[in-house]
Amino acid sequence: MKFPQEIQIMSARRSRARTLAAALAWSSAGAALALAVVTPAHAQVSGASLRGTVKAEGGVSEVTAINVNTGLTRTSTVGANGGYSFASLPVGTYRLELTTPQGKRQTDEFTLAVAQSAVLDFDFSQPDIAEGGDDAIIVTGSRIRSMEGGEVGSTISQRLIEQLPQNNRNFLAFADLAPGVQFITNGSGQSRLQGGAQGSNAVNIFIDGVGQKDYVLKNGITGQDSTQGNPFPQLAIGEYRVIGSNYKAEYDQVSSVAITAVTKSGTNEFHGEGFVDFTNQSLRDRTPGENFPNYLPKIKTRDIQFGGALGGPIIKDMLHFFVTYEGKRRTEPRTIRPGLDLAPDFFPEEYRDNFGSASETFNENLYFGKLNFTPTANDLFEFSVKYRDETGVQINNGIEAFDTRTLAKVEEWRGLARWEHTAETWVNDFKVAYEDVTWGPRPAQFGNVSLFNVTLPAPPPAPPGSTRRGDILRIGAGRNFQDKGQKGWQVSNDFTFTGLENHTFKVGVKAKWVKLNTNEQGGVNPLFFYNALYNPGGGTFNDTIPYRMEFSAPVADGDPNIRSNNFQIGFYAQDDWEVTDRLTVNVGLRWDYERTPAFLDYVHDPAIAAFVSGQASYTAPDGTVTPAYTNLLNADYNINDYISTGSERKAFKGAWQPRIGFTYELDDDGRFAIFGGYGRSYDRTQFDFIQQEFRQGLFANRTFNFNNPGDATNICDPSATCIAWNPAYLTPEGRADLIAGLPPGAGRELRFIKNDLKVPYSDQFSLGVRGRFNLLETEVGYSYVKSKDGFVYLLGNRRPDGSFFPPSGNPDSPFGSPPSPFGAIILGDNGLETKAHTAYFKLTKRYTQASPWSFDATYTYTDAKENRQFGEVFSLDFPTIDDYGFITSTGVRKHRLVMAGTVDIPWGFTLSGKFQIASPKYLGAIVGQSGTPPTREAISTKTEGNGDLWGYRQMDLSITKYVPIGFVSDEARLRFRVDIINLFNDRNYGGFDAISGLRNVNDYALDGPPRTIKLSAGFQF
Repeated sequence: MKFPQEIQIMSARRSRARTLAAALAWSSAGAALALAVVTPAHAQVSGASLRGTVKAEGGVSEVTAINVNTGLTRTSTVGANGGYSFASLPVGTYRLELTTPQGKRQTDEFTLAVAQSAVLDFDFSQPDIAEGGDDAIIVTGSRIRSMEGGEVGSTISQRLIEQLPQNNRNFLAFADLAPGVQFITNGSGQSRLQGGAQGSNAVNIFIDGVGQKDYVLKNGITGQDSTQGNPFPQLAIGEYRVIGSNYKAEYDQVSSVAITAVTKSGTNEFHGEGFVDFTNQSLRDRTPGENFPNYLPKIKTRDIQFGGALGGPIIKDMLHFFVTYEGKRRTEPRTIRPGLDLAPDFFPEEYRDNFGSASETFNENLYFGKLNFTPTANDLFEFSVKYRDETGVQINNGIEAFDTRTLAKVEEWRGLARWEHTAETWVNDFKVAYEDVTWGPRPAQFGNVSLFNVTLPAPPPAPPGSTRRGDILRIGAGRNFQDKGQKGWQVSNDFTFTGLENHTFKVGVKAKWVKLNTNEQGGVNPLFFYNALYNPGGGTFNDTIPYRMEFSAPVADGDPNIRSNNFQIGFYAQDDWEVTDRLTVNVGLRWDYERTPAFLDYVHDPAIAAFVSGQASYTAPDGTVTPAYTNLLNADYNINDYISTGSERKAFKGAWQPRIGFTYELDDDGRFAIFGGYGRSYDRTQFDFIQQEFRQGLFANRTFNFNNPGDATNICDPSATCIAWNPAYLTPEGRADLIAGLPPGAGRELRFIKNDLKVPYSDQFSLGVRGRFNLLETEVGYSYVKSKDGFVYLLGNRRPDGSFFPPSGNPDSPFGSPPSPFGAIILGDNGLETKAHTAYFKLTKRYTQASPWSFDATYTYTDAKENRQFGEVFSLDFPTIDDYGFITSTGVRKHRLVMAGTVDIPWGFTLSGKFQIASPKYLGAIVGQSGTPPTREAISTKTEGNGDLWGYRQMDLSITKYVPIGFVSDEARLRFRVDIINLFNDRNYGGFDAISGLRNVNDYALDGPPRTIKLSAGFQF
């Protein structure tokens, strides 16, 4: 038996060294075989393809591919030109049988990888390599290589997933071996994937050919928003390919990184394994927060991960099963400290207990099961299901007291049924998928929330008289109350035709019916803002009279649950054309369409629409009349472009996406090749953005300012939303009485989204050279990715004369000119852009049993620009997004090197390591500029970093010992492993000043873990 993770390119019989260096060996009546891999013909999203030509005296009638582990068999008749083709093969280990006039001959075993395209050409006319007897086996595996056209990416093998050190068992942790791709884990242990300068919402992951796109939340794939959890059990992942740019037309709903992964399947032999990983505070170094400002005991830490998998035959060669479970139980340290680097004794004694150590907990359960059924040589059926369940307590490092913690909740169901039918010249792949995802954080307790802030003199090197203002402590209840998700069905069909010489045509269609839902009540616990230095009664710390109050409440009979029954459909066509023996061109075109009724059919309140456009006064149901808001009559935009009566909005139909790639081999052996490509790819606008227009009209956030005499820091002009403070507002009854006496929705924002809203997209270019030296592969390339039409929220308020900035004085945004009795006007529009030039070098040494070590290294230089600080959607500092200009991207570091390696060493040990180093990051800020009148400007500043040349560095190491247990079976074994994460205990501090670039010396939060030892044990059979 062979373990799934050990399946490597193997030979049943090894030919002489001369044969391995020159070609393939097989002798039959003096004939010789030469094998070479030429340019790719076709790549599957979740499978692989294989084709080629056979030159032999008397001809070869057919070629049969046999999966050695499952018995799956596919046969291709050899055409008149000697060509054969397998358009779609499940990822796995195969051998080929060739039927010749002299009988059947077979190759040794070789592995086809996910999304791989390979062409094997057999030539029996080379007498200089004709060695061996009639039963000689063709050696193929060590010569297989793949070229990916214009794609820029990397394949992550099962060996890398299994052997490389990591702390979280997230299979995506190795995606950063691909150029321009980052896998980022923040100080709270929450991870995300990012490509280039675009946000995580632009990625998509395809598991067994089905996209895991999150249409509601920000992290790109379902379940990954604000969680320490993993999207899929690592034991279930066979391997995956990371494509940073220039994917083919089959890939949809993605504009940055596309990842295609395949799950494991059962085989004709029973295989099983189990594992336990463990670490705690005794196995990690002290955090900076435990060392400074006082030497504190270590905060309790515990991380236990465990699981198992089992697979095997139900009916040999026909029906197989695979099941797995992984669990995670974590306790992580958090440090709560005052803002603005204040000392705890700044606060009254009753508040000081809020500072110090706290613990965050997290629990996850992941289940996956799969059946594979091959009733005939032409049919494959697959059925799989995944269930994910997460709970925990979330609390961040910083100013938020433990009482404000959030209870996390994620639940996800996914199912897939697939039927692939193979004929002589075509393959049809039909899928039906189901998903049901819920993300529902809740406050741990309910009640009032207090947020204290102060304005203090700025320390040097700030100019004399400068001040700094910031939040210093939040206490009370939590504010994160949400219930968001998606549920629905997908039907797709992909048809591949190989009957035309030198062409592989593929067309596909996908339709999806998905219900999106959001319930956001962040203000269910009211928030009171206090100027802690406001001194109305002579006290030294103000905690009695707030200057602002925020809470949420229904508008009339509004329902906080917002739903949209979305319909999606997409079509694509792809032709992979072998123009010559050296040149392959990949030409594709796709088109996508989505209808979002919640946005398209939305109708603004006609009375409010007339009011804000200056056409009519607003008469509340209680008879109160408010004069028309005329500030927009001379504004630099037309509010009517954002007001919907239910007929102005149309679903975007312009998502045409041409994708072109090429590969040109520079030599006859195909060792060197030039590649390149261009493609356009459309993503999706998150429902979480556009639903806020609907939500503000149903269940709105309310903001009221209090005009407190003597508070020179917080001043507002008396109005319906600028009132005198009343202690009754601390009670639900007092707040209800307040809004009952005002027009419905008073104090809430008014949100308007542009009627002709477009869909975000990116244009991607690539050019490079690939080279292959036996097991060593190199690649040097350049890519340019420009993303446009990202969603942005702008401030729609204008001053009475229609201007945004005042004619003199500080260039403040016109928050003080709202359409009273309502709050600010917020406009949703397109406008976010990024531009990323990337040059990279990639080196890969493949692992084989004969050469039992591997090495991967990728250096990336990225020059990226953005017109809004990375991750920011609200852009309220300037009247338009164009006024921000472009700054150096704050989301991607300029220089980055990632290296990973594994090696089998004597006595059954395997050593592996991963090293990352990157240049310092940039931070963005809005700063004032002197002049008449003064202005403001968006800037980016390079931080000082954490070392002389680097801003982030981490070395991880692991060593694994396998102990055979032969009394169970020949291949049963125990596994003992030690991982050392952050071997050199690098302090990758994350807190820097956005203007000076200097580190906030009292901010001890880290962007990565301290040195941590993880102990593991397991078994396999």
